[in-house]
Amino acid sequence: LVIEARKESNGQYTSARMVSAGKKTFKFGRIDIRAKLPKGQGIWPALWMLGANINTVGWPACGEIDIMELVGHEAATVHGTAHWGAQGSNNSVHVTGSKSLASGDFSDKFHVFTMIWENNKMRWYLDDVLFHTITPANTGSANYPFNQEFFFILNVAVGGNWPGNPNASTVFPQKMLVDYIRVFQ
Repeated sequence: LVIEARKESNGQYTSARMVSAGKKTFKFGRIDIRAKLPKGQGIWPALWMLGANINTVGWPACGEIDIMELVGHEAATVHGTAHWGAQGSNNSVHVTGSKSLASGDFSDKFHVFTMIWENNKMRWYLDDVLFHTITPANTGSANYPFNQEFFFILNVAVGGNWPGNPNASTVFPQKMLVDYIRVFQ
C-alpha cells in the first residue's frame, strides 16, 4: 500500500486516509504493521485506531490508540499514544511513549510497529523491542475505553498543530509504504 502526500500545482496539498470503520473492527490481539515512513517538516504519518462507538460517545470518550505516529521534522522518532477523556469534552488526556533510532530515520528502511493489546493492557514495540505500556492505572478514575471494538486508520497528514506546516525544506511527494498489517487474535 502506498499513501502519497503531494503538493499540487495550485499550492494545495493532497494525501489519503484509509479507514476500516463500517468494514472491520478489532478487539485485542497482536497487531504488526511493517512500514517505511515519509519525512519532512509538516509531514505526519500515522497508523492508529478509534473506538467503534465514536458515533455514539464522540471523541475522546471512544478512545484513540496511536500504534505509530511520526512528526516529519523528527524523522528518527516514533510515538505510541493512548487518548481518552469525558464524553463531549473534545479535550483528551493522553499517555505517550517514544522510541528513537540509534542511526538513520524511518524513511531509510522498513520497520515493524507492533501493539500487543489485551484486556486492561496495551504494549507498544518497535522491531520487537518494547517501548511503552499502559493499563487502567494510567487513566486513574477516568473510564478506560480500550477494552472494546476499534477500527483502523492509516494516513499521511500534511500540516496540523503538532508537526506544523510544510516549508521550503519539505520535499514532495512523500510516501508511506505499508508492506503488511497483520492482526493475530
